[in-house]
Amino acid sequence: MENTQLPIVQKIGKQQLLEFNKVLQKYKSGKKKLEDRVVSAEEWWKLRNDQRERNEFNVNNALDYKAKSGWLHNVIVSKHADGMEAYPEATLLPREEGDKGEARMLTSIIPCILEQNDYEETYSNALWAKLKSGTSVQKVMWDKSKLNGLGDISITNVNILNLFWEPGISDIQDSAFVFHTELADKEVLKRIYPQLEGKLTGKSFTATKFLYDDTVDTENKATVIEVYYHSYAQDGRKVLQYCKYVDDIVLYATENDTEVPTRNVLMRDEMNNPVYVDGEPMMAQQQVGEAAAVKGLYDHGMYPFVFDSLFPVEGYPNCGYGFVDLCKSPQTTIDLLNTAFVKNAMAGATPRYFSRADGGINEADFLDLTKPLIKSNGNLGEDSLKQVDFRALDGVYVSVMENTVQELRETSGNTESASGVSSSGVTAASAIAALQEAAGKGSRDSTKASYRAFTKVVNMCVELIRQFYDNPRKFRIAGQYGVDQFVTYSNAGILPQHQGFDFGMDMGYRLPVFDIKISAQKKNVYTKVSQNELALQLYQLGFFNPQMADQALACLDIMDFDDRDTLSQKIAQNGTMQQQLVLYQQMALTLAQKYEPEMAEGLAQSILQGAGQPLPNMGGEVELEQNGEHARVRNAREQSQEASQPDEGKVVNTDD
Repeated sequence: MENTQLPIVQKIGKQQLLEFNKVLQKYKSGKKKLEDRVVSAEEWWKLRNDQRERNEFNVNNALDYKAKSGWLHNVIVSKHADGMEAYPEATLLPREEGDKGEARMLTSIIPCILEQNDYEETYSNALWAKLKSGTSVQKVMWDKSKLNGLGDISITNVNILNLFWEPGISDIQDSAFVFHTELADKEVLKRIYPQLEGKLTGKSFTATKFLYDDTVDTENKATVIEVYYHSYAQDGRKVLQYCKYVDDIVLYATENDTEVPTRNVLMRDEMNNPVYVDGEPMMAQQQVGEAAAVKGLYDHGMYPFVFDSLFPVEGYPNCGYGFVDLCKSPQTTIDLLNTAFVKNAMAGATPRYFSRADGGINEADFLDLTKPLIKSNGNLGEDSLKQVDFRALDGVYVSVMENTVQELRETSGNTESASGVSSSGVTAASAIAALQEAAGKGSRDSTKASYRAFTKVVNMCVELIRQFYDNPRKFRIAGQYGVDQFVTYSNAGILPQHQGFDFGMDMGYRLPVFDIKISAQKKNVYTKVSQNELALQLYQLGFFNPQMADQALACLDIMDFDDRDTLSQKIAQNGTMQQQLVLYQQMALTLAQKYEPEMAEGLAQSILQGAGQPLPNMGGEVELEQNGEHARVRNAREQSQEASQPDEGKVVNTDD
């Protein structure tokens, strides 16, 4: 989209920063309701959903008690556990035959980069934000300070309260500007940027903050603002521009960076021989790429933010609402009924009395349970003390609360079946697994949405590798059979490649592009055991015998389990090798009969004996029980284990 809000100029100065601040204030006003909802969701998560609940529990007056139950809290915890059970991993698939090697290397290297960024914790925190407030945001950027200045990819979570975009858009990439703000210590900023000395106030903009339980001092903090926006090159290419500033001082701006990057190269003469002067090699500066003002911040041209929403809402860039917004109404009803039950029980356990002013009862002695005698003045009438009537709540209120609890569980999908509790009368393991399969649909759908966001994260990582991995880097990857393998990798194989000339015409450049397939990492111990048992069963049935390759492939075509295609390929290869072996044996027997007749008979017997070897467990029955557990029970446990995990992710094009 055309940038109409702010004219793009070659230099970013104070006037442009003032214009940036005007746009930022406009964006902040446009997302006020979203910020209020996010802050409220966090308060609900902390069980601080009522102003009175902020005060400490008053033990001196038990009737001021306010009940707070954890039904909604349990919903979020359960959904988070489902998401982490399906922690993703990426497989890169080439689109051309010549890119197979690069795809394999990237598939092994991407997990190393994620591990160096502690991505499992990042993914976990993103899930918490997504479930509570409905939206999580991750930032994929190049951090040139990593690896002692060599630089590397950085992936972090972004507080949505600190991110601002154009109101009304449905995709963050369509926003005219994207602002990201962070609080930074003033003294640290002055050490990094000496030009800030004596000029720093840090009060030009203040983002909305969560309501912290502890006192958070921001007096010595300054708001650092990052703004991303697009300009357009002469060839129509979209260029990502970037500016980082505080107050009215520019810390860095790509449009101000007009220095062309260079490197030292050895000078050579017309015969391509090195040039030496007084025995020293002569060096020259060679241009390597374009200035940041021309090419922008990142070659991929995308804003480095990835959104993941739970329940999408129109008019927001992949933002949505979470389980707090969905379930806070029934949770409030449950808390109010619980409060009423407790107060009613306390009233029944602590009887109260009406006392006549002239009844002559010593009230202090009456209330002191340690005194066996109670003194009185005058005669005691029946109306001197009268117990206040108490009426216990009817059982219908308990039914109302139970129905409300059931409503919350059904609405959130955190039903008894999803928690492993079977309905009345359901005792079969396969039936319980079927119920859990149906109950896990919501978790699978949410996890698939997270996989789509993870696909974008991996795609940005690949593009940053393509742009910045000029120098070779060392990685430790898992080689064949799990053996550690140390490899060296650079971006040489994924840079634009010249396709040469065809019929005298320049065929231009080809950019290696990869499809990304996301699936769940099988870290669970039980899943590994079940996969191993399946492999043993297939071995016992003769699936790996080359003589039964056709039958085994026919059976695998109607089966469904992880890595089925890989197994089919191996069985097909074994069958082809067996056919070749039989062909070679026939050729050897024919040659022996012609040239060595005395050897032919022995060779024929050897071939027949080899062909007639018994197959392991051919036609036999697979053992139904192992370690005291029936196979049907094992299958049901496997189904319930994977009830909340999606199938292998679909192939996603990285150039979409």
